[in-house]
Amino acid sequence: MVPLAAAEHTTHFEDAALVFGALLVLGALGSGLTKRSFLAMAPVFLLAGFLLGEGWLGVLDFGARSHFVTQLAEVALIVILFRDGLEVDGEMLQRSWRLPARKLVIAMPITACIVALTTHVIVGLDWTEAFLVGALLSPTDPILSSGVVTNPRVPRVVRHSLNLESGLNDGLALAPVLALTAALSVTETDFVWWRFVLQDVGLGLLYGLVIGYAASWLLPRGSYTRDVMPAHQRSLYALGIAFLTFGLADVALHGNGFIAVFVCAITLGVRRPDVRGYVADRAADIVEVVKLGVFVVFGSLLTLHGLFTDGWAAVALVVVTLLIARPVAVWVALAGTHVDWGTKAFMSWFGPKGIATVTFSLIVLGETIPQGGRIFNLAALVVVCSVFAHSFTDTPGTEWIARRSEEAAEP
Repeated sequence: MVPLAAAEHTTHFEDAALVFGALLVLGALGSGLTKRSFLAMAPVFLLAGFLLGEGWLGVLDFGARSHFVTQLAEVALIVILFRDGLEVDGEMLQRSWRLPARKLVIAMPITACIVALTTHVIVGLDWTEAFLVGALLSPTDPILSSGVVTNPRVPRVVRHSLNLESGLNDGLALAPVLALTAALSVTETDFVWWRFVLQDVGLGLLYGLVIGYAASWLLPRGSYTRDVMPAHQRSLYALGIAFLTFGLADVALHGNGFIAVFVCAITLGVRRPDVRGYVADRAADIVEVVKLGVFVVFGSLLTLHGLFTDGWAAVALVVVTLLIARPVAVWVALAGTHVDWGTKAFMSWFGPKGIATVTFSLIVLGETIPQGGRIFNLAALVVVCSVFAHSFTDTPGTEWIARRSEEAAEP
């Protein structure tokens, strides 16, 4: 199989803490010098992980299938899904739901199918493995091109559409990724698709709704929350609900904890919009640290040999995913709308593959799948290319769409 990293976790915690702490310090200083957001320096953390890991110096050796890597991916996924769910603004959904809904319902499946077809025909994986690659590469992560979703000069409908799309497609891609992973795992010999839908998806949805409703009711309202309960405690309350939901749904109630976390966050955010503000203000640093930690570990597991095991077929998959699958899917999804060609082109390009694909891929890598290492490397190469390409084109792309919008608004 493709050499990724040693099977055992050989890096001591002290060494990992030293490396990650130094990277956080340098990243913070670098973000101030370059006037870029901290998280937009994800390429630096990814490259640092690669140079310090199996790909170069071997300082970081976490073990591809170690419990540490799997558990880090699970913690990151809990935090990311909960944050994404909270950001689903009920009011904005009612007023501006058409564009993101079209991209989620139409563009996302088309993207997955085009990627799966390419993986099957060019790379040579079977259909189940190919559709797993398609599911892994269907979510988007515009936070890697942070200027796109934060610059007020970008039309609000574009920012909202890309942000809401990225927030929801992580959760929507989760079910097929988990189902296909279970179907391919050699330890899951009794996998039945309808049982997965009823138990994992059905119970996950139910538990997420119930716990989210209970959490919104349990958190006091009015003067007590403002005057007695400190803001950081409200943020901790929300994060505590995230991990409580995962534990209850996954272990105690035999549902899918990840799905329950995502649904719980949507329910809690819609019923208690104030909670979204607490988490955004107080827990943003935690989310960023977790994401950057995942990028470092992810980078340390990569090798040039592994990334290019499939040679030009892997390169072709990158080209199809970024330059064909996403644009075709977006243009088909937005056909018949009043969106002009420039906006369609902008939204077609800014669908980068980021943290969701990374965490999903790490979970797949931790399972006993015969082609798991190969699937991981195919998805990883797309992520690496996307991280660098989209991070370095967000500023010129943002300036272009901003100027275009301002010129169109002139009399």
